[in-house]
Amino acid sequence: MKRKSLCIYCGSNPGRQPVYEQAARELGTHMARRGIELVYGGASVGIMGVIADAVLQAGGRVTGVIPESLVRKELAHQGLTALHVTGSMHERKRMMADLSDGFVALPGGAGTLEELFEIWTWAQLGHHDKPCAVYNVAGYYDLLARFLDHTVAEQFVKPEHRQMLVVEHEPQALLERLEAYEAPRVTKWIGRGQT
Repeated sequence: MKRKSLCIYCGSNPGRQPVYEQAARELGTHMARRGIELVYGGASVGIMGVIADAVLQAGGRVTGVIPESLVRKELAHQGLTALHVTGSMHERKRMMADLSDGFVALPGGAGTLEELFEIWTWAQLGHHDKPCAVYNVAGYYDLLARFLDHTVAEQFVKPEHRQMLVVEHEPQALLERLEAYEAPRVTKWIGRGQT
């Protein structure tokens, strides 16, 4: 299935290593070249601003979704293709999900992780069949991937659900895997039937 838009979750800070911003630029450029629209949190700061600028500079489309509380702090990116202002963070996340054909977490903090885990949980519960992924820049998500494998070993997460979370180190491979993604048809609960 062709992915026309991707929701990117990422840091509002740039991180310690320059490679994080570089990877965001590369992914944004690849997205624009493939005609994939960026849907993101609408800010001009951190990795968020970097990927938005990269998509725009490569001729792509960018839709930002930002709550009014952050607009008032002057964090909204003013050069986007479209900017939606919501009343709350919950409305923001719902709109971002509705506008997107897939979801990718770049390096980021608690907010990035919270958004990733929520959207991946929605996939496990069958609320959507869109791919969820992490762009594992410079091994940023290595420890998280190991921990998620541990959740499978301890039988809190099914192997099929663990495999739903795509992990890639290169932007082209990431986009190709998202395009080829097909959601598994399994129940959420371990020890119950598969229907």
